[in-house]
Amino acid sequence: QVQLVESGGALVQAGASLRLSCAASGSIFSINDMAWYRQAPGKQRELIARITSGSSTNYADSVKDRFTISRDNTKNTVYLQMNSLKSEDTAIYYCYAIVQKDRSPHLYQYWGQGTQVTVSS
Repeated sequence: QVQLVESGGALVQAGASLRLSCAASGSIFSINDMAWYRQAPGKQRELIARITSGSSTNYADSVKDRFTISRDNTKNTVYLQMNSLKSEDTAIYYCYAIVQKDRSPHLYQYWGQGTQVTVSS
């Protein structure tokens, strides 16, 4: 089994910075794409940042130039550096990973349990 565990969520003031972390553990041969999603109250879950195994990245327009996704493949960990936070960034943030568990070509998708980020204005 594979587990993704997020950390770093908090209550902060508008304009502050936060860094989220997500560590993957368990039966892992390799990790392909990793990503961060978020879900605000009453809204659908949305993709905000994605990073490939080769560290190519893409971002939602709403966070571009404020958020940075990165990964440490030696630790099976993905990070989300969030700067200039706004009240509209308030949401539960979820980590996502596509995992190869062994040498077979089968890939599996996993989600973390979520971490709350609240930005007060």
